[in-house]
Amino acid sequence: MIDIKTSKAPINTVTLDKTKIEEPTQNIYEAISIIAKRTEQISLDVRKELLEKLDEFATHSESLEEIFENREQIEVSRYYERLPKAHALAVEEWLNDNIYYRNTKEDQENA
Repeated sequence: MIDIKTSKAPINTVTLDKTKIEEPTQNIYEAISIIAKRTEQISLDVRKELLEKLDEFATHSESLEEIFENREQIEVSRYYERLPKAHALAVEEWLNDNIYYRNTKEDQENA
């Protein structure tokens, strides 16, 4: 599991070598599929963490002044906006061989 706060994943778009991405599976489509599934997992984890932090600032009164002046909530949101995106984190994990995957077709053939 990658620590999102200390990750070296790029924040901006970068060009990657296709052969490095497909190397573990020897199939670019399978590699992309695995990365996409990991991206969804990371995205859900980050979203859950953000919502938990924002929930700390939730007020039960509906005052517009309180909503617009909550600086701490704005800072938390900005912090999460500056983090690398989920797909960049998933690609970094993939390239560092930190994603566990298995081919279910091979498992069925060997059974």
